[in-house]
Amino acid sequence: MKLFYKCLFLLTVLGFAGCSGVKNLTKPDIQVPYILADGEPLDSLTIADLGWWEFYGDDYLKDIIKRVLTDNKNLLMAAERVEQAKYLYKVDNASLFPELSFRLPWNHETNHYYKELDLIDPEIGVKATINWEVDLFGSLRWNKKKSQAQYQASLDDERAMRMVLVAETASAYFRLVALDNELAIVRSTMETREEGVKLAKLRFNGGLTSETVYQQAQVQYATAAALIPNLEYNIKVAENQLLLLMGSLPDEEVKRASSLKDNTLPDRIPLGIPSTLLERRPDIKASEEKLQAAVANVGYTYAKRFPSLNIELTGGLEDNDFKNLFRSPFSYVAENFVAPLFDFGKRKNRYKAAISAYNESRLSYEYKVLQAFNEVDNALTRYNSARRAVTKDTELLDAADKYQELTWKQYRGGTINYIDVLDAQRRYFEAQIARMNAIRDEHLALVQLYKALGGGWQLE
Repeated sequence: MKLFYKCLFLLTVLGFAGCSGVKNLTKPDIQVPYILADGEPLDSLTIADLGWWEFYGDDYLKDIIKRVLTDNKNLLMAAERVEQAKYLYKVDNASLFPELSFRLPWNHETNHYYKELDLIDPEIGVKATINWEVDLFGSLRWNKKKSQAQYQASLDDERAMRMVLVAETASAYFRLVALDNELAIVRSTMETREEGVKLAKLRFNGGLTSETVYQQAQVQYATAAALIPNLEYNIKVAENQLLLLMGSLPDEEVKRASSLKDNTLPDRIPLGIPSTLLERRPDIKASEEKLQAAVANVGYTYAKRFPSLNIELTGGLEDNDFKNLFRSPFSYVAENFVAPLFDFGKRKNRYKAAISAYNESRLSYEYKVLQAFNEVDNALTRYNSARRAVTKDTELLDAADKYQELTWKQYRGGTINYIDVLDAQRRYFEAQIARMNAIRDEHLALVQLYKALGGGWQLE
């Protein structure tokens, strides 16, 4: 009869526990646009499908990226976090199964009770114990799901870090090469202006021009020379940034290309289908896995509100001396059924806190999706603007070059003053710098577009 009531109680509790604690959670509200950018048709292909070693054509840059993905300290730390999550998942998975332990107890107990003879109770034994927490209401299974989701999230976090590091490395590399090119332009301009200063001085000493023209030529030269210290400083900082990404000390040479080349990609870049962006970007997938971990935590805290059952089986040998040890079998069976009665709301409040944590993860996931589509739109707009800027600055450079040639011819013909030649040289110098910056910005914009679309995390 007692067994009947015990089974009835268990069935009743199981019936209540069958009402899952996660079924009423609010689902994420994910809004996916029909197209990724205005005016861009749908395309199943995307540049993000290319591995970084295919997307970037500069061999020096590819060598640097390989170093970064091998030796970057932040990436190595992310890899260790993956290892931690993997082993913790294995721990929680093993919790579903019985645990076997082995003991060799030996003790010698002597009791001197009041008004009684001394009691000597030695114990020698060899025992094995199986301890098993029966997963009645799924708390262990929910905990396993949580650890599994956390492990997967750590993998995606590592991939997201690779994606970010590849973009940071490419951006730093293009800035460094652009600075090299700008320094080369400044030094070339200084040589030209130095010749101009000499010519202006000769003409001033010969009484052909005023001192104002000579002084202005000196100002033009000094203006270019004053740019060099800051450029050299910026180049050193850019080199150190790349070396830090590579996990190296700032005493190593950074090998790079001599100049930035114009991109050869078409004006329209394939962006892919919007919904696939959620699958390509590892940071979005990591956020989704963290959401699944939060769901599992809700299920875990809900299941912990119900009773727990622990079964212990111990068997072996036990006696008071070694002589008869192998003639003395020992066995012990225990069942421990613990049901919470009154805990001042601790379990209930933990469950509510888990629901709140889930809602936070849900909102974070929704924001991450919105942020991703926003980044794609911004990156595409920036890239299109950068390409137009390169075209306009190239036209400006051509015009400034022709303007400079014409002023020299007119000056030699005696139709204009030398100050007009200096003005033309200044405009040509500014046009060179502007075009170089435009090409740099085009490269940087393409890097950001590739990253925004989810490219760069793949392994070679």
